[in-house]
Amino acid sequence: MVALEPLAASLSLSNRGRFRYHSCLGPFRSVPAHLVAKMPPKKDRKRRPPARPSKTASPSNSGERLQKVLAAAGIGSRRECEELITAGRVEVDRQMVTVLGTRVDPTRQEIRLDGVPLPKSKQLYYALNKPTGVVSTNRDPAGRPRVIDLVPSGGARLFPVGRLDLTSEGLILVTNDGDLADRLTHPRYGVTKTYRVQVAGRPEHATLAQLRRGVRLAEGTARVEEIHVKSHRKESTVLEMVLREGQNREIRRVLAKVGHKVQRLVRIAVGPVRLGKLPPGEFRQLTRKEVEALRHAARATGRPEVSPRKKRRKK
Repeated sequence: MVALEPLAASLSLSNRGRFRYHSCLGPFRSVPAHLVAKMPPKKDRKRRPPARPSKTASPSNSGERLQKVLAAAGIGSRRECEELITAGRVEVDRQMVTVLGTRVDPTRQEIRLDGVPLPKSKQLYYALNKPTGVVSTNRDPAGRPRVIDLVPSGGARLFPVGRLDLTSEGLILVTNDGDLADRLTHPRYGVTKTYRVQVAGRPEHATLAQLRRGVRLAEGTARVEEIHVKSHRKESTVLEMVLREGQNREIRRVLAKVGHKVQRLVRIAVGPVRLGKLPPGEFRQLTRKEVEALRHAARATGRPEVSPRKKRRKK
């Protein structure tokens, strides 16, 4: 009788009159008889619903990165804004966003931080004649003068569109419109940039033809869209060059490859916007027509996406 007690204790009546077996291999668990009658049928028991994932906006290919928009609004540094997003404190159109890299349109979408809407900053567009000795980066550990220091920000976070190196000068656009800046600088859209370049010596026609065909660089072949001789001097030549895909110090490098050192480099146009008679270090606001012309140039010259070819099944 004593030997049967553990086995009998491991069997208990269910609410349906059936025996329920509790494994004797694990901890001894039995259901008292007075509790069995009170247990509801298994199908009627309420289960706790699984936790729903927070609604997040999926990343897209248009607009500005959300952390960039937050930083431009003065919320904090880019990294601090990324931490706010991953912590679930940011909403876009009343939906929580936790995905880094999510792109938004701050002019059309409502962005909230801790439930408080962000103030929509006014979009600014400047044309600046960058002098030599000014860097076109937002951060410079050496403390040199920056392009964004030469234009009024109005509290917005401005950035230059593309770059001109330290010794180059001429037209550079400054804005807080990230979408337009991406289109003007991305090689896919191929918006033209025009330069006035003074080089040592007199390039021959064969040299100009070689520049049009392309010159091999470490990143690949660099081609000049158009090149014309504007004037000759005693020991130098002034060229006008048009490029669509600007690599780092591309003009100086391709001309050095064909044996002509750059003495002076001035950008005179970005798409339809021209430098004109703007003095070095001075700026002006772009007109609405110029902004629309830039947008049109980016759309008109954009290269269509190449769809991947479908693999043929082997018969």
